[in-house]
Amino acid sequence: MEQMAETKAPVRYILGGRMIDCTGAPPVPDPVIVVEGNRIGALGTRSTVKVPDGADILDCGKATLMPGMLDVHLHTMMFNCLTFHNFRVAQWEITPELQQMYGLFHAQLCFDMGFTTLRDMGLQTYRGLLVREACAIRDAIDMGIVEGPRMLVAAFTTITGSHLDLIQPRAAERMGFQNADGPWELRKLARTNLLHGADVIKTCASGGGGTDKEEPDIRNMTQVELDALVDEAHAFHKIAAVHCFTPASQRMALQAGADTIEHMVFSDDETIGMIREKGTPVTPTLSHRTDHAIEVRRQQGTSQFVLKKMKSIQENCFDTFQRMHKAGVNIAMGTDMGFDPEMGTNAAELEIYVKLGMSPMDALLTCTRNAARAIKLDKQIGTLEAGKLADVVAVDGDPLADIRCLQEKKNIQIVMKEGRVYADRRPGHSKSVVNAEPGSWKIPDYL
Repeated sequence: MEQMAETKAPVRYILGGRMIDCTGAPPVPDPVIVVEGNRIGALGTRSTVKVPDGADILDCGKATLMPGMLDVHLHTMMFNCLTFHNFRVAQWEITPELQQMYGLFHAQLCFDMGFTTLRDMGLQTYRGLLVREACAIRDAIDMGIVEGPRMLVAAFTTITGSHLDLIQPRAAERMGFQNADGPWELRKLARTNLLHGADVIKTCASGGGGTDKEEPDIRNMTQVELDALVDEAHAFHKIAAVHCFTPASQRMALQAGADTIEHMVFSDDETIGMIREKGTPVTPTLSHRTDHAIEVRRQQGTSQFVLKKMKSIQENCFDTFQRMHKAGVNIAMGTDMGFDPEMGTNAAELEIYVKLGMSPMDALLTCTRNAARAIKLDKQIGTLEAGKLADVVAVDGDPLADIRCLQEKKNIQIVMKEGRVYADRRPGHSKSVVNAEPGSWKIPDYL
């Protein structure tokens, strides 16, 4: 029987002005990235890699080549300020079906800016947790039905009256199985969420900042309940992420074996030392704490109680970031984008880190190598290395000289995911994932 000839993956050569591979190594001038199919075959420079005559070349000129970025804490399915005038009205007037379309749109806005991987951290509505809807977005992207970033989907798995439950008004009817109490009922909710397709169990050990009539230091779960949830996630080889505002809740998360600690708000030296010693990644989510984010919330109709609370904890968040960074805590970038700030502005988080004393290189590592490690995908993405998936971003500018260059769409010249170019804004090209400019689409407001 005649044997079929082996089909070789197509080869493409990416050229640029410099390369930041985000392994921690210094930038490389005149880089060449050899892409074989959907993976990086080799890396080098124009003096070490021979580009054959007639090769498929993606010439990015003087641009900086770097890995696709990650945001490992955001909420694409929430009622974002770019697409809703008033989130309180949206909670009641927008159907789950339409909100699913907005979830995809929000993810695409981030993807268009070079964020090739997102960890969506869930949603709670009176119509349910919408886990299946979010997983359908992830799956449609994976199957190539629509363009978008790689996504991990988290599902809220919390007690009755928790911080995440109070994203909805207290008076709201909660349809379906949304909250649970006690270790075995919480295990059932976790199993239900995993059955619906969740990649991550997201829970809550303390109060938070963005909800009414609730203080951050309120305990949201017993240790026995939290232990059960983390154990359940790990039993299914999934990630457990724990919302923690206080040192007490951070210690609970460490004891339970949580994979990531969400938010930097209150801290003490002893707990910071414990986090550093265990190596558990922490996502700062500082974009959500800025004066700009608070103003966006005010314009959307957020209560004065919440606005004052967000402002009152602002300095604590910034101080805790500086203390954790100085102590050597593993920091993975997360923005907490949901109601605010604007989807697609993820890279503004990095500017905050630099202003608070982090070097531009270390800031880049939070949204590449560190973030990939935090969600256990570092063998596949997060750095430019041979054998990894070819997620490559070409930037007009040098992020190490000015981290703000990552915030302008025109500067994000190439967005490649797994060897395919999804956005190409080099001179003479005009391909984008989302062609509409912010504000050019109709914003529903059914008041």
